[in-house]
Amino acid sequence: MSSSPHDHRQVQILMCTRNGAPWIEEQLDSFLGQTYPQWSLWVSDDGSDDNTLSILHRFAEKHPGRVARIITGPGRGSAANFLHLICHPDLPLGIVALSDQDDVWMPDKLARATSQLRSEGDAPCVWSARYFFNDASLGRPKPSPLWPRPPSLGNAVAQNILSGHTLTLNAAALQIIRKAGPVEVPHHDWWIYLLMTATRARVLCDPHIALHYRQHGHNTVGKRAGAQARQTRVLQLSQGVYHSWVATNLRALRNAPVTLTPEAAAFLDRWLNAGRWEKIRIMQEYDIHRQSRAETALIYLAAALGRL
Repeated sequence: MSSSPHDHRQVQILMCTRNGAPWIEEQLDSFLGQTYPQWSLWVSDDGSDDNTLSILHRFAEKHPGRVARIITGPGRGSAANFLHLICHPDLPLGIVALSDQDDVWMPDKLARATSQLRSEGDAPCVWSARYFFNDASLGRPKPSPLWPRPPSLGNAVAQNILSGHTLTLNAAALQIIRKAGPVEVPHHDWWIYLLMTATRARVLCDPHIALHYRQHGHNTVGKRAGAQARQTRVLQLSQGVYHSWVATNLRALRNAPVTLTPEAAAFLDRWLNAGRWEKIRIMQEYDIHRQSRAETALIYLAAALGRL
C-alpha cells in the first residue's frame, strides 16, 4: 500500500494542526478517499489541548504506514508551523501537498496536482486550485473566485492568490523554500507565492475546485472574497497592518539565500530604499497590482499616504 519515502511517486501530505478535533477526522477520511493512493502524512501540531493528537494516533494505528511523523510545532502561529514542517530535515525531497486540518479534499485533488506538476518536468513548480467556501457543517458551498490576471511578481508583491490549503509543490520548488529557511513572515502561502515568482518558478492556478474550505470561528485566515473581506482589507491598509506584511515579506526576500531573477533583485534594491513618491513610480514600472482594479487603486493611495 505504502511506497518507500524515497519513491519519486510518493507524495508527502503536510498538515499543521492546533485544536482541530471537531473537524480533523473528516479531513483524514478525505485523504483515504484520494484516487492517488501513494501518500504519507506528516503532521506538525502547534500545542493542541483537545483530542487532536489522540485522533491522529488512532488514525496511525488503524492505517499502518500512512502517518510518517507527528512532530511538535514551534508555537508561533500557522505560518511558522508550516515553514517549520516544510523545512524539517527528515522530510523526503519530493512532491509535498499542504493541508489544513478542517478542510475536506475532493477525491481527485492529489491526482490532478501530481499530474500537472509532472507535466512541467523538473523545473521548480507550485500548483494551486480553487475551492468551495462552506459553512462550519460544510453546507452552502460557494466557489472561490477565478483570478482575472495571471500569477506574476508584480501581483505577489501586493497580494497572495495561492491559497495555502490547496498548494502542492514539486521537489525543485521545495528545495527553494528550504534553502530560504523557516523565515518569520505573516503568511506562509503568500511567502511561497512571492518566493516562487521572484525565482522564476512555474506557478499553476488550476481553475478546478479541489476541496471544501470550512468557514468557522477559528479560521486563521477567513474568506478572501465579498464585502466583508474588502472591508477588512481597507481596515488593514488604514491601520498599517498591510504595510507591515508587505515590508516583512520583502525584507525576508532580500535576505533569503536564493537566486533571484534580475527583475526581482532590481525591484528590491529600489523599493527598500525608496520614498513614497518614488514607490509610486516603481509600482507603475513593475506593474505592482492586486487582482481587482479597485484594490489596486487603494494600494496606490496607500503608497501616496506613506502606508506602503
